[in-house]
Amino acid sequence: MNKALEGFRICDFTGQLAGAGATKWLAAFGAEVIRIEDPVRQGRWDILRGMEPFKDGQRGLDYGGAFNNHNTDKLGITLNLRTDKGKEILTELIRISDAVTENFAAGVLDKWGFDYEALKAIKHDIVYVSNCGFGHEGPYSRYKTWGPIVQAVSGLTFSSSLPGQEPAGWGYSYMDHTGAYYMAMAIMLALLHRQQTGEGQWVDLACTEAAVTLNGPALLDWTVNERPMRTETAPNSNRSQYAPMAPHGIYACKGDDDWIAISCRNNSDWQQLASLIGDEWTAPYDDEAYRLAHQDDLDRTLSEWTRTQDKFELQTKLRALPIPASAVQKPQERIERDPTTGNFGLWPTVEHTAIGEIQVDGQPVHLSGTDWQSTRGAPCLGEHNHDVLSRLLGYSTDEIEALAEEGVL
Repeated sequence: MNKALEGFRICDFTGQLAGAGATKWLAAFGAEVIRIEDPVRQGRWDILRGMEPFKDGQRGLDYGGAFNNHNTDKLGITLNLRTDKGKEILTELIRISDAVTENFAAGVLDKWGFDYEALKAIKHDIVYVSNCGFGHEGPYSRYKTWGPIVQAVSGLTFSSSLPGQEPAGWGYSYMDHTGAYYMAMAIMLALLHRQQTGEGQWVDLACTEAAVTLNGPALLDWTVNERPMRTETAPNSNRSQYAPMAPHGIYACKGDDDWIAISCRNNSDWQQLASLIGDEWTAPYDDEAYRLAHQDDLDRTLSEWTRTQDKFELQTKLRALPIPASAVQKPQERIERDPTTGNFGLWPTVEHTAIGEIQVDGQPVHLSGTDWQSTRGAPCLGEHNHDVLSRLLGYSTDEIEALAEEGVL
């Protein structure tokens, strides 16, 4: 089966997740992604290389679990760009690539002598996609960011809390995921434009601005009504204001830290839930306006009932009614218990050179004619130096060995 992006070559400097997650999509769909790293400051370009989690206690730059998850099916080479020969090899690689991708702080490639004008001089139709916290324009452009910082600056952190409590934040760096998705779309759109017109371009992606787009109704509410998000009763990030629903939240169940999500969209959903509960306390809540006005009491009383229920059994009962509901799943339950992810191929097993067989995240989409496939683990540091330099650039084995001895690779 052909792959959707087969034939494209990416000269890739991305790291962590906001960048590496983008080029992982391209690699899964057949693009040849050549990941470039520094042989001197090993692992510093991407700190995930040597970070937990590890498999079977194996530690080191080739064993970081997140790195290996985000870089499947890519090739990996090392280039010392402090040397003239390293810059020469990079120039040769850019000349045969379709795109250059990076998520350094703004200006890093400029300092190395590979800004967009220099890239165009090497290859006139090159696509250059940069992904940094604030983009390359404006007063914040030189500031460095990290996922939680992006979430704070964008306003997302402020949106997650319970009434009367401080902003809870989003925990893990979810904006790295969203930034990666935006970057993947940006790369493919620019490549599509290049296919149609023969023109390359520079795509300047600001991860913070990508995060702002997720605020949606809260921004609109202030723009239209000048209504602030934080009041005595808001935000309650478990509840739905747009459209208003009640009950709508996360409720404790029987067991150790077990919970269920329940959403009653309308009176019909509520009547079905009330019938299942079978208790007279539900009667006053038959009126939707009353439910919305008394959500605190409703949530407390509903929680008393859900605490007597097994979350998976209750999930089955509610879905049969049908009411939107789902057990709040822990990672091990999602992987080991839920059949949907396995059937959808979301946890493929790949072969890693140092670690052996490992399970990684797949892609949550399937194309009937040009589907994705993940079989090869992330590259060990410099693993494909010989392959890339010999197969693509025509260097001999002796030349490659000499470059390694000189500290270029």
